[in-house]
Amino acid sequence: MSEEPALLSADTGGVRTLTLNRPHRKNAINQELWDALREALLAAGNDRSVRAVVLTGAGGAFCSGADISGGPSSVHPLYRMRTLTEVALLLHDLPIPTIAKVTGVAVGAGWNLALGCDFVVATPESTFSQIFARRGLSLDLGGSWLLPKLVGLQQAKRLALLAETIDAAEARSLNLVTWVVPAAEIDGFVADLGTRLAAGAPVALAQNKALLNEGADRTLRDALAGEARAQAVNFATGDVAKAYAAFAEKREPRFTGHWAVPSRDESGSNHA
Repeated sequence: MSEEPALLSADTGGVRTLTLNRPHRKNAINQELWDALREALLAAGNDRSVRAVVLTGAGGAFCSGADISGGPSSVHPLYRMRTLTEVALLLHDLPIPTIAKVTGVAVGAGWNLALGCDFVVATPESTFSQIFARRGLSLDLGGSWLLPKLVGLQQAKRLALLAETIDAAEARSLNLVTWVVPAAEIDGFVADLGTRLAAGAPVALAQNKALLNEGADRTLRDALAGEARAQAVNFATGDVAKAYAAFAEKREPRFTGHWAVPSRDESGSNHA
């Protein structure tokens, strides 16, 4: 019998669940798992049937960070960090909504993997730590960029320099967790959230996500220009007309993201 893969993937109703599958190490990420995550995120972004992604861990833990059980590697860290950089950028740029379902620990790169998602759902028992300083290391997987944006500079320094462990309630108060729900309810809560996101207008959700991600680093003038471009993209789909019709008929729309700009023949003109 071969070992189970380090990353499991399952699709349900347009929602792809990616499960870190190294429960014996509390899903600590080794090179095999980094590579699998990179390929899985790339595949999800290129698969139009995937309308939302849930990232979680097997065996009652989310992720205990990078796997350092083997000791220092002979490979230079700059080369090893390339994969982490690719994973962080792929997750950030993914044009579909992402949900981190956190049970148990989310530590170091594991916590930053969760923070890289659009939503974080945790249980009251979940715990979090930017543990890097206790390992003689500095933040990675985007933590130095994510934390100040989410909690402000002073709290980011507190979390990074003291490397404290905080619980889900404090993480929620710092806006590092979106929802805290009982452990018995988290599966159903995340499934419902994924279904709601998968039912959304895919092009509009992608535009909104990109605008919000980019907005913090833009001037108001830049943000307004980006919004105007994004709105033009939205009106080129059939989803806007579907939404208007559904509103008039008092029903829920069914979004597809399909291109709806008429061809020259459809518009009645054969001339360029």
